[in-house]
Formats: sequence, C-alpha cells, structure tokens
Amino acid sequence: MSHVLGQVKDLREQCREALAKIGSLTALQEERVRFLGKKGEITRLLRMLGTLSPEERPLVGSTVNELRDEMEMAFDAAKMRLEVLEAEKEEERGRLDVTLPCRGRGWGSFHPVVQVMHEVIDVFIGLGYSVALGPEIEDDFHNFEALNIPSYHPARDMQDTFYVEGNRLLRTHTSPVQVRSMLRWGAPLRIICPGKVFRRDSDPTHSPMFHQLEGLLVDREVSIADLKGSLEAFAKAMFGPEVKARYRASYFPFTEPSMEMDVSCVACGGKNPSCRICKGSGWLEISGLGMVHPNVLRAGGIDPTVYNGFAWGMGLDRIALLKYDVRDLRFFFDGDVTFLSRGGMR
Repeated sequence: MSHVLGQVKDLREQCREALAKIGSLTALQEERVRFLGKKGEITRLLRMLGTLSPEERPLVGSTVNELRDEMEMAFDAAKMRLEVLEAEKEEERGRLDVTLPCRGRGWGSFHPVVQVMHEVIDVFIGLGYSVALGPEIEDDFHNFEALNIPSYHPARDMQDTFYVEGNRLLRTHTSPVQVRSMLRWGAPLRIICPGKVFRRDSDPTHSPMFHQLEGLLVDREVSIADLKGSLEAFAKAMFGPEVKARYRASYFPFTEPSMEMDVSCVACGGKNPSCRICKGSGWLEISGLGMVHPNVLRAGGIDPTVYNGFAWGMGLDRIALLKYDVRDLRFFFDGDVTFLSRGGMR
C-alpha cells in the first residue's frame, strides 16, 4: 500500500509542476489527457488497486479519487486563466492606438483605356488641336444624316445601332461632335473628339461600348499630306520613332477620298512571320481617314468651295490592346483590379 501512496504523492507534484509550465490551451489539453485520460496516470493508479488487499483498497482508492478531483479542479482553473490570457493577447493584436497619425489611403490609377486616351489627347494638343465633347445620346441627324448617311444608305447596315425612345440613339461614333463643332464654331477648325460609343457587337476584339477618338481639321487648301503628317506624328509619339506607316484605299460615306492607316507591328516590327499580334503580316490597322466630304461640310454650315478639310477616327481600346499587349478586349471591362493595376498599366 505504501508504494501506491508514494506514487500518489509523486503524481501530485508532477501535476503541479506541469501546470506551472503550461502556456497555451493546446498544451493544457495534452497534459490533461496525460494525467486524467482513459490511459492516463490516474487510471494507471486505479488499476493498481487490484494488487492490494481488501483492507487496503478503500483507503488507497479514496486517496486516488481525491487526487483526481484535485487535478480536475486545477486543470479547470488553469483553463480559465489561459483563456483570459489568450483573450488579452487577441485584444492587444487588434488594439487601435487612436493617438497614432493616420496612414493615409493608397493612390488609385487611371483605367488603362483612359490612360491611353490622355496620352493620345496630349499628342494632338501638342499638334495644335483642341478637345471637343458631345452627348452620348444623339439624334438621327447628327449621327447619320449630317454625315452623308441618309436613311436609305447601305452604310447604316455597317453600324448596328442601339435606339432609344423619341428617335434617339446611342451614338455609334464620335463624328456627331464634329458636326456640332462646325455648326457652333465654323471654320477654320482643328479639334479632336474623344469619348464612348456604342454598337451591338461583342467578341475578343469588340465591345458593345468602346472608346473612339476622332479628329477634324477644316481650313483653306488642306491636303492629304497634312493629314498624313498629323497621324504619323501621333504614331511615332505613341509607338516609338521607328514605327512605319502605310495607307490603303477604303470607303467611308463622310470622307472622299477615304483610306485606312496601318502601322508596322509594335511586337515584331514586321520581322516575325509567326507573330500572334500581326499574324505574320507585319502591319496593324489603327485608323480610318480621308478628306471631309463636301456634303458633311455643308451640313456643318461651311462652304465647301472655300474650305476643305480632313478627318480620321481610331479606336482607343485597340490602341490600348496594342500598347499593353492584351489579347482580349473584354479584360478591360471585367473589373478585375489585379489585371487593371498590373505593372505597366499604372
């Protein structure tokens, strides 16, 4: 019996020493299992009762049970103490020192298409152009009729339009701003017209809402050479001094003659037959252009026998695709902040 009582005394001391060293609830649970679990030290002592005589068992059993109750109370008290300490630590981690100076807010950034728009505007302002703006909800006259696109004209089939009430529509290009500017200011005139436009179109290179920038210069004795000079100065400023340009005959109802402008591939410079950007052609289309049709000048209140001019239009979203090497136009409008703020787009 004496050797069992000696183990009870030793076990009490071991438990006290263990509880004094415990610093976390996890460690406390491990020690509770070691002393009070089904295979713990108390269970081991209780099993030793079978080795004692019937007279010794009551005293030793009572002593072991008292130790078990004492341990359970000690572990419960330790748990309450550690829970308080854990709560204090958590509160300290989340403590707010209101006496500290504010940290401020991170700076935002322009959307990549808007950033490109600002860059293009800066180039043409440097060439002497002014910025003109107009409404995004237009009427048929300014969006079509005044641009030499009457109701029976086949060019209307090229622009699948969003119509709203009262014979109004979402503008399909920024050219109506040119008409409004001519009617307001007359000639001579030198403007660029940036803004949103809308068409029923959606795929990796087209969006129902996209951005255009159109330009118009009206004066006496204006030539295509002047037009090429403006656009090639823009191309070199945007894509680098080594970029080359070429022009192809085309058709637009509001210009005559009409052309399209290509620039040498910004990715391969026209030297890689397997280039995914230019598809091996070496050229990228960036703008439609031409001399302003006399009918458009008349609709704008300008005498085409005295003045002539040129106009062009380009998709700013396409310029952004090329500048930032993005494959799908829809990435610009998905609202993915990680994509929109990635390196080179800030």
